[in-house]
Amino acid sequence: MAEGTTYYAIVNEFSSREEPFGVIRRVKQDGGQRDEVFSRDLTWKHTALLYSAERGDLTNDMIPISVEEAERIVARIQGMAGPATSGRRGE
Repeated sequence: MAEGTTYYAIVNEFSSREEPFGVIRRVKQDGGQRDEVFSRDLTWKHTALLYSAERGDLTNDMIPISVEEAERIVARIQGMAGPATSGRRGE
């Protein structure tokens, strides 16, 4: 069972705090933790980006954000992906 989740905006040289590149969540559970990025295929996937940033990789800034901010970023990414397709031709 999750003990807590912290969200981070991913900001790089091509994005800003207002329009971050993406979002990461760190989920703490059962004495451990896992980091996930909301990916372009609209799912949460394992990532080492936050771990790398904590160890000195300065490619991206990881800015702690609220749940509401994370939801806004996820919604923006979903909107960029466009409407879901039905899988049927001609629609």
